Amino acid sequence: MNAPNRYELYVLEEGERSVEVSEDTKIPNAATIKIVKQDHTLANLLRSQLLTMPQVLFAGYKVPHPLHPYFLLKIQTDGSVTPAQILENACTKLIGTIATLESKFQREFTYKDVDGGVQEDAYGAPVSAGNFEGRDYVDLF
Repeated sequence: MNAPNRYELYVLEEGERSVEVSEDTKIPNAATIKIVKQDHTLANLLRSQLLTMPQVLFAGYKVPHPLHPYFLLKIQTDGSVTPAQILENACTKLIGTIATLESKFQREFTYKDVDGGVQEDAYGAPVSAGNFEGRDYVDLF
């Protein structure tokens, strides 16, 4: 089969760098950043975060081939900050956003575990404890 071994998709090899930045010579304040051993998930998160920043004029990515585990991220700024610096800022903001999401997720699960909580059906409507036991949500209709 043509597909590489699974571990080759996420394990860095000896001496391999995870991020390579190359300045663009044709476009001012632009760079192409190669991020190795990652896919569309991280690329789209970074692109979305970069586009929310006012200093970014352009942010886009491409995955050259599905069997090669890397993507190219192109960033152009207004000149007040370098593309590498704005990428670092975007990563910092994403880490904060994900930490906030994790804490909200954990908080919701602690509310669920509190005794005396209201049971809900599959659609979030409150259900008395006696009506829901032993039945599937499809049986309610």
